[in-house]
Amino acid sequence: PPPPPPWRSTLTTPSAPTSSHVGSARCIRDRAQFPEPRTPVSPADPRLTVEAGRFWAGAAATALVAALIGLLGVIIFERIFAITLVPPPDLFATGSRQAAWAIDGAILALLAAGVLHLLILSTPRPRAFFGWIMALVVVAIAVLPFAWSSDVTAAALSGLINLLIGVAVWSLLAGVAGRTIVARPAPVV
Repeated sequence: PPPPPPWRSTLTTPSAPTSSHVGSARCIRDRAQFPEPRTPVSPADPRLTVEAGRFWAGAAATALVAALIGLLGVIIFERIFAITLVPPPDLFATGSRQAAWAIDGAILALLAAGVLHLLILSTPRPRAFFGWIMALVVVAIAVLPFAWSSDVTAAALSGLINLLIGVAVWSLLAGVAGRTIVARPAPVV
C-alpha cells in the first residue's frame, strides 16, 4: 500500500476492533483521524509580537493614503462639482476643509495603527478584534455627517469620503499586520 499522507503521520492509529464494534470498522477509522488534544494556551501569555519598524512605516504610509483620499474627495466634490460638503472637525484650526479632511484621515490611520499594535501584543485574536473595531468605526464616521447637517446630498457625499478613508485604513493596516506580525518562541519551562 502507498505511504499515508503527511497530515496523517501525527494522528493516533486505530485500535483493533472489539466485539462491540463488529461491522463498525469505519467508525474506528474515522475516530482515529482526530488529533490528540493540545494543552490550552493561556490568553495572558501572548505569543505574537510586531516588527515595529516595518509596522509603523506601513502605518505612516497608510496615514498618507488616508490624507490623500480626504484631500482628493474635497477637491473633486467642492472644487470640480461645486457641491458643499459637511466638513469634519478642524482639529488644528487650519480654516481649510482640504487640510481638515487630510489631517483627520491621517490621525484616524495613526490611531487605528496604535490600536492594532496594542491588540497584537495583548489579545488572543488581534485581527478579529481589529476587524470588529474598524467596522464599527467606519460605520460611525460614515453616518456622522448626517448628524451634523440637514442637507442629505452634502451629508451623503461627506459620508462617502469618510467611508473610503475608513475602508482604506482598515484594509491597508490589515495588510501591514499580515506582513509584520511574528510569533514569539514559546518560553522554556
